[in-house]
Amino acid sequence: MARAHLISGLPGVGKTSLILSLLETLPGTKGGFYTREIREAGQRVGFQVTDLHGREGVLAHVRRAGPPRVGRYGVDLKTFEDIGVQAVIGALGEADLIVIDEIGKMELFSHRFQTVLFDVLKGPRPLLGTIMAKAHPVADRIKAHAGVRLQHLTPVNRHEVAHIITADLTRWLAG
Repeated sequence: MARAHLISGLPGVGKTSLILSLLETLPGTKGGFYTREIREAGQRVGFQVTDLHGREGVLAHVRRAGPPRVGRYGVDLKTFEDIGVQAVIGALGEADLIVIDEIGKMELFSHRFQTVLFDVLKGPRPLLGTIMAKAHPVADRIKAHAGVRLQHLTPVNRHEVAHIITADLTRWLAG
């Protein structure tokens, strides 16, 4: 029974949607953050970070200069740390389940986030999150961590992955 479940998969496969649907069914208090695309006229122009209390901000945008940059997006590390990282720090002390959507290239520019991630993995609380599928030195260390169960999401296995995660985390949260 894994304490940390991380979901990877191709962009657009539904990782965030799965996380949000699992949050509705899993017991206990939850803390952390999720990310969503910002779209204008049908085109993706950026990414938003939202904590589970509703605070939100722009994580990255095509009209942001950066640095840092990922592709055409300038990343706003201050906003990410003020909302996403702070939400995880708060969850470490008060939530039954920590939610981190996503552990990706943009987020990993933050050294504070990297530190908090490893604090979560060392701590007693279960983790539900998403992680980049591509190789990355920090992401690869997290994927290889002894307490992590990695699920690769596809359109075909969505219900199976949801069932596995729900069964496992419900046992952890029931204590």
